[in-house]
Amino acid sequence: MIIVTGGAGFIGSNIIRALNERGRADILIVDDLGGDDKYKNLIGLRFIDYQHKDDFIKGVDGLGKVEAIFHEGACSDTMEYDVNYMMKTNYDYSKDLLKACIKKQIPFIYASSASVYGMGKKGFREEEACENPMNPYAFSKLMFDRYVRQFADKIPSKIIGLRYFNVYGQQECHKGKMASIFYQIYKRMKLGGAPRLFRGTDGYKDGEQKRDFIYVKDVAKINLWCLENNIANGIYNCGTGHAHTFNEVGNAMIESMGMKKFKITYCDFPDELRGKYQSFTEADMNKLTAAGYKDGFTNFVIAVDEYCKFLEAGGYYQLGRQS
Repeated sequence: MIIVTGGAGFIGSNIIRALNERGRADILIVDDLGGDDKYKNLIGLRFIDYQHKDDFIKGVDGLGKVEAIFHEGACSDTMEYDVNYMMKTNYDYSKDLLKACIKKQIPFIYASSASVYGMGKKGFREEEACENPMNPYAFSKLMFDRYVRQFADKIPSKIIGLRYFNVYGQQECHKGKMASIFYQIYKRMKLGGAPRLFRGTDGYKDGEQKRDFIYVKDVAKINLWCLENNIANGIYNCGTGHAHTFNEVGNAMIESMGMKKFKITYCDFPDELRGKYQSFTEADMNKLTAAGYKDGFTNFVIAVDEYCKFLEAGGYYQLGRQS
């Protein structure tokens, strides 16, 4: 059996879908479905059981035979400023789960975040010198990374942390304001509005801020690759190593949706984000490449086109339908 925490969420549900495509359905989903539409992410997946995250962690010491745990569950709201809540949810919970995995020698692959690099003034390498979190979410992720670093190379079982850059793609409809710029643009265009981006900031021209956008299917592929291959324990970047401007995103969405009547518009940069916004991200992928990853990444234009078609078909995986 494989366990996926946060399995009803964006990345977790895509890991499950990737496992399903390999013929695996012996999966326990751990999550908190809450009061939004996240439950819809489960309808098109095959799994053996679901358990609420609080019930799961209470009995984690009694885990039976488990092949691996993908720990994707977290509070990912970068605008949540209750640090105690963030630490309890993202740090304490992760520590308890990791301790159980070490005790049982269960491979543990977890979601970290590129937000730990802050403005990225010293680069985006998996090194302490580059790390400067700017909000409680990033801080909680970095604290767990540092906890892992203390003993990752001293134990026999697998521990891999993946620092996700800007992920976009299937099954993020429930994320609301935290959904990717791709989904935000899609929703706006469907309502008859042109793509709207931030005006220039931090020395960048209008819409020319750049991010390392990675397709969620590639993120799922990297997670499974880390499980299936013998790589050194530790923390690895999970991006493409190539940044795209927000203008490129907007134009790709216009092209994929066949709405060439639209032109990108710009809005003033929000005051509340000044000094807290990553105007540029680009993963240094040397460490993962050196570990042996050679499967590459989906072409940007192809990924955007595929994602738009998926949204037009309903926005959720369906059993029996290719995605």
